[in-house]
Amino acid sequence: MKAVVWNGTRDVGTANVPDPRIEDSGDAVIRVTSSGLCGSDLHLYEVLSPFMRPGDILGHEPMGVVEEVGGGVTSLVPGQRVVVPFQISCGHCVMCRSGLQSQCESTQVKEQGMGAALFGYSELYGSVPGGQAEYLRVPHADNTAIPVPPEGPDDRYVFLSDVLATAWQAVRYADVPEGGSVAVLGLGPIGDMCCRVAGHLGAGQVFGVDPVPERRARAASRGAEVFDSSEGTDELVQEIRDRTDGRGPDAVIDAVGMEAAGHGSAKFAQRMASFLPKGTAAKMMETAGVDRLTALHTAIDLVRRGGTISLIGVYGGMADPMPMMTLFDKQIQLRMGQANVRRWTPEILPLLDDADRLGVEDFATHHLSLDDAPTAYEKFQKKQDGVFKVLFRP
Repeated sequence: MKAVVWNGTRDVGTANVPDPRIEDSGDAVIRVTSSGLCGSDLHLYEVLSPFMRPGDILGHEPMGVVEEVGGGVTSLVPGQRVVVPFQISCGHCVMCRSGLQSQCESTQVKEQGMGAALFGYSELYGSVPGGQAEYLRVPHADNTAIPVPPEGPDDRYVFLSDVLATAWQAVRYADVPEGGSVAVLGLGPIGDMCCRVAGHLGAGQVFGVDPVPERRARAASRGAEVFDSSEGTDELVQEIRDRTDGRGPDAVIDAVGMEAAGHGSAKFAQRMASFLPKGTAAKMMETAGVDRLTALHTAIDLVRRGGTISLIGVYGGMADPMPMMTLFDKQIQLRMGQANVRRWTPEILPLLDDADRLGVEDFATHHLSLDDAPTAYEKFQKKQDGVFKVLFRP
């Protein structure tokens, strides 16, 4: 089959690889019909390359049609249409029953000290082949795969694999009071969807912050009040405080994470790690990794006293200086973590009807073939040519 593979730092390509097959009675194999390119894939493209191996199949936002099931699968049949969340979860362990599928005890990557295994996301999360491919093996298929209606375009459902659930959890964790205020830092696909979800769930003021004019315009078209983060943190914080009675918003969602522009020293350390020998670089990232914390520091400064920060942007460093005195003094609540897709599916799925209340059917800007992956990754990272959200169509 054809698949998008990692070849090296900032080097992905399309290759012919062996077809997946049933390896366990709980497996299913799906024929992929759509698969997203996520901002988290850019972490593998460069920052987390020490944990990648040449030939790793990328992608964790797929949907498709069931082709084959193992003998132990009871809820899926060939021909059924499904969305596959980015995490693999068993559905019956203590963590899964608690709604923490991202911590599934059956698939935890214990040798790395990490949570549930993820599709297409490096040895840190199990080196499981990903979904930017023509076919995908789905372990624990009864719980991992989500059946969706047979009718309707893929774009209506595919974002349930990651974008919708991640944004939904970010807003739920932000705990915005009815009619309250929330600022979203970063208006990439996740931040943009956070703005939409926050408005849908009853926020009275939604502020979107990003340095890219096209992204600000996109969020503004859906009702967010937008701000240019490149104009300076102090000015940004004051502008938003002025709109919230001088206090700051009730909640701030950091949808930026380690890809944030920030201090040169952190950027330099990340780049240098990617060029070290694999074992040395991985050890460095595990014990002394440095993130660019501009967005998180802005969130801490911006949120009102007693407010909540919901951290959904991915961070990977282990030596990050945190302003603990400010966090404590402002009595800030901080919530974070990988989205627990299955937990939020019952709340989201009813919204994916003809009314399209979250605007999913025109959310993607580009529909491309797998052969277009190298260009898509490069342009997405560089924010070129209007590339905002890519769906590959195998």
